[in-house]
Amino acid sequence: MDGPGFRSRFAGSPSGLQVARVLARTMAEPLRIDIAPGENVSALAYAADARKRTGVTLMLAHGAGAGQESPFLVRFATGLAARGLDAVTFNFSYTEHGRRVPDASPKLEACYRAAIATVRGYGKLGRNQLAIGGKSMGGRIASQVAAGGAEGVAALVLLGYPLHPPGRPDQLRAKHLTDIRAPMLFAQGSRDAFGTPDELRPILAKLEAPAALHVVENGDHSFKVPKRAGIAQDEVYEMVLDRIEAWLRETLGGP
Repeated sequence: MDGPGFRSRFAGSPSGLQVARVLARTMAEPLRIDIAPGENVSALAYAADARKRTGVTLMLAHGAGAGQESPFLVRFATGLAARGLDAVTFNFSYTEHGRRVPDASPKLEACYRAAIATVRGYGKLGRNQLAIGGKSMGGRIASQVAAGGAEGVAALVLLGYPLHPPGRPDQLRAKHLTDIRAPMLFAQGSRDAFGTPDELRPILAKLEAPAALHVVENGDHSFKVPKRAGIAQDEVYEMVLDRIEAWLRETLGGP
């Protein structure tokens, strides 16, 4: 599922989105998340490699500009499954219905809570420990849901946390983080315009819950590195995936 041939199809290919969609629809099991009567969104469950199962599900929500079939999210979901982690992705309602502008935070949070409830009641996934998170906005909404007291959340994995809008370091999105009780892993590019690791460190140091920071050297908001960095883009993703796996096994006591 996660061999070199598979990974190379995501690296700089103009058809990356089409490839990701095909892989998502062939490698994942489709689920439906009911948000309210008459309103639902789609989700995808990527089964963990049975030889490496951790008994952990990681739910990842997409960022503001791309849905669950984006190359980034498919790349991470399949990479996690290959490492023994069940991975679940889903669309927020605005994405499901083809709208570009994200819904207001309360509706995004309601969708995320519905996704949690669906996964907790779904077959063997319901017996797993549950970690939540996402890419950029998806991670922020996950953190707000956790801060609001969502039950059954064992850990959070936040990929490119949007600490502030680009160029607006005074508009921090961090106050709610103090209300989170579960351990957190932040993966942040050193060139992230939405908040650098140096900006995150003093905030994380004040949190009561354990908060780990993985720095993607030379990485931007999506962990992309310039060619001068001297490392292949897929190696960067692999290192982030390895860190997520190791952290979840250590934090949640997986085998």
